Amino acid sequence: MDSIIAKTEAFVTDKLGSGIDGKYLYHNLRHTERVVKSAKELMEGEELHGKDREKLMVAAWFHDVGYLKSNEDHESHSCQMARDFLTSESCDEAFIDEVCVLILATKMNYEPKNHLEEIMRDADSSHFAKKSFIQTSELLREELKRLGLRNSSVEDWRDENIHLLRVKHRFYTDFAKEYWQSEKDKNIRRLVKAKKKSKKLIKKESLKAKFKGQIPDRGVQTLYRVTLRNHIKLSDIADTKANILLSVNAIIISLALANLIPKLDNPRNDYLIYPTFIFIFFSIISMIMSILATKPNVTSGEFTDEDVRTKKVNLLFFGNFHKMKLEKYQWAIKEVIKDQDYIYSSLTKDLYYLGIVLERKYRLLRWTYTVFMVGMILSVIVFAIALKYYGPDRVLDLPVMTQ
Repeated sequence: MDSIIAKTEAFVTDKLGSGIDGKYLYHNLRHTERVVKSAKELMEGEELHGKDREKLMVAAWFHDVGYLKSNEDHESHSCQMARDFLTSESCDEAFIDEVCVLILATKMNYEPKNHLEEIMRDADSSHFAKKSFIQTSELLREELKRLGLRNSSVEDWRDENIHLLRVKHRFYTDFAKEYWQSEKDKNIRRLVKAKKKSKKLIKKESLKAKFKGQIPDRGVQTLYRVTLRNHIKLSDIADTKANILLSVNAIIISLALANLIPKLDNPRNDYLIYPTFIFIFFSIISMIMSILATKPNVTSGEFTDEDVRTKKVNLLFFGNFHKMKLEKYQWAIKEVIKDQDYIYSSLTKDLYYLGIVLERKYRLLRWTYTVFMVGMILSVIVFAIALKYYGPDRVLDLPVMTQ
């Protein structure tokens, strides 16, 4: 009878390999081969041999060929096709009847009545214990959709699979219970985990949809972020320029005090008094203006409850809260977070007052550079005039008065 199994395999492989509709993504040759492989594994585990093994193998190969005829009552079509084939192969009627009984045992919700039917049922549902179960199940969902039988959503299909594996299905044979049940339980956990993750995602999306009209688009957020960053960079640049001027003038004054001032005690160097005074005067003015450009404004650092409620205080600037207690500031921030308009109003105030500070800094810096430039030019001119007309050589050229 080994030859009937080989002939059955060749017949079914040919039929399902070439004649099955492309819409059958699940009930095709791959599924049949998987059931046959699982049946062999079960028969080895259950130590099944002889005629019973042959019946199961033939039934496993034929159990889904009825889909070639119709997806409705395909088990009966499979039974009839098996009967026709086995009759043509001169198999006895009792063998054919028993094969048909095993095929019909694969009907949905059928309760097996003997050991062979239990093996057949477990083999047909062996994919419940495979790591690829979720992917395989998706093929069945897509197949039903293409055939126009059902159009389940991913979430509904997942719920049905969880119910099926937890409530409706069970393994019958000892081998399946021992070696397959644990993998089936893992698939249940995977489905439950995916369900929880999907619920979180759905909740997140619903919240996004709910607050979509309240959340500014990415362009508005980018506007505030980029503008604030640019203002801060410009403020850093202004501070750097002021520090450079401050350092340069400090060096100039130090050199003047060390080299020019000591020479003024000598009457021969009287011509240096005015140039030195002008030189130092403009340097000091430049230093003072540089300090003013970087000098921070003093703020009260306090606010009232009424300021928060009326949205008058900008809590994003440290100068408005540095004297307040932590508890008070935490309460105020919570009030800000509740009101989106208050948040963006505070950001707008930040931009505005940063702009005011920048205008003052750059205005003072512009005048500081102007004063520094004028002072350098004027000092050089006065030094040149003093040296030419009132220098030490001129003093020596004066006539000597005698009695």
